[in-house]
Amino acid sequence: MKIISSYGVEIRTTGVDFKPTIRIYRDALAFLVPVVYENWDAVSQIKSRQRQMLFIEHLTHTTKSYTAKYDFDGRFYKFPSYLRRAAINNAIGCVSSYVSNHENWEEKGKKGKEPKLQADRFAMPAFYKDVMYEPNESEGTASLKVYLNNDWVWVTVKLLKTDIKYLQKYWQHCKPSAPVLEKRHRKYFLRFAFEEKVKLSDTPIRQQRVCAVDLGLNSDAVCCIMDANGTVLARKFINFPSEKDHLYHVLNRIKRYQREHGSKNVKSFWRYAQHLNDELAKKISLAITEFAVLYSVDCIVFEHLDFRGKKAKGSKKQKLQMWRKNGIQDMVEHKVHRCGIRISRICAWGTSKLAFDGSGEVVRDETNRALCTFPSGKRYNCDLSASYNIGARYFVRELLKPLSAMARSDIEAKVPGCQRRTSNTLSTLRAMTAADKAA
Repeated sequence: MKIISSYGVEIRTTGVDFKPTIRIYRDALAFLVPVVYENWDAVSQIKSRQRQMLFIEHLTHTTKSYTAKYDFDGRFYKFPSYLRRAAINNAIGCVSSYVSNHENWEEKGKKGKEPKLQADRFAMPAFYKDVMYEPNESEGTASLKVYLNNDWVWVTVKLLKTDIKYLQKYWQHCKPSAPVLEKRHRKYFLRFAFEEKVKLSDTPIRQQRVCAVDLGLNSDAVCCIMDANGTVLARKFINFPSEKDHLYHVLNRIKRYQREHGSKNVKSFWRYAQHLNDELAKKISLAITEFAVLYSVDCIVFEHLDFRGKKAKGSKKQKLQMWRKNGIQDMVEHKVHRCGIRISRICAWGTSKLAFDGSGEVVRDETNRALCTFPSGKRYNCDLSASYNIGARYFVRELLKPLSAMARSDIEAKVPGCQRRTSNTLSTLRAMTAADKAA
């Protein structure tokens, strides 16, 4: 499996103006997009992207044996060849996306707004090594070829030392791609991409060990390590109360400001709250990954959480909207794939509502929503019970999947609870294990 990661190295030099370089690159892209679209019938017949780029380059670039159909060189004098090819590649991708979107729009009966081909795009230039980018890691600098004073010149920029040390320590085994200029928070970065090849775990299901994760609002995450027999090997409650308190304090400030001054001029408050929320999601995902790697699991199991079309009500409306459930899962997926660990998702219906011992539906406490009471009278943590059910549903599904219809019906006759996946609990998995051993 190929995994692509990226890292942005901050440019500390403030005396270099990158705006002319960005402007001329975007102008070149706006020039090339109509060229590709006019010749799309010919370009689409070519299967190789490299040959597509060569075809467009012949149309726009003058050579000794060929006169260009479009005067690209006259308009963009001394434009670097590698940067021109990057702009051509970007233009082909833009037109290809537009054509496919327009075909889908026509197939769906032309419902909704018709897609438009935008020539002016917020693209950023790439600096190819040796011709536009020369690193000097020992001095913590890099030479970039930029457009200044109507000419392409080399400038030396200073890079953040901690970023360089990070790349040297953790990414020496990967070959970086050409860095792309990036602007975030009024700062410029060089964004490097790294490609890795990893082999995901292929352990048989009966020998697997999984980490079942229940993401919630009371606790950030509750994890349990479980094997195929339903034995719980370890548990962990992940919670960052100080970070959440800081976030809720900022949200209350926004409410108070909007109540007193209206909803205008609060963009900076919301931006700050979003940054705090993103940082909280990163910490949660890192804690889940470290716990899973510590116990050498083969798979991490999440709930499939989808709230599209649902309208939250009550006091928890804002908490639900700020809940980075999908972002946390995406971050964990990228981190654990690098470690060879798989990701799986199960249906979330009833994982928190049903007691893991199979006694029925739980009753949540009114004062402490993290605790609940089972029909059997047992007091237990609701999120921990849900994590048990999440891991159990994964094993029930994977154990039944490869079986024949006759073998499956035999198990369903012995354990009727496994017939309906949304009612599976940890007790269902343990009953299946007992029935298998008795057979």
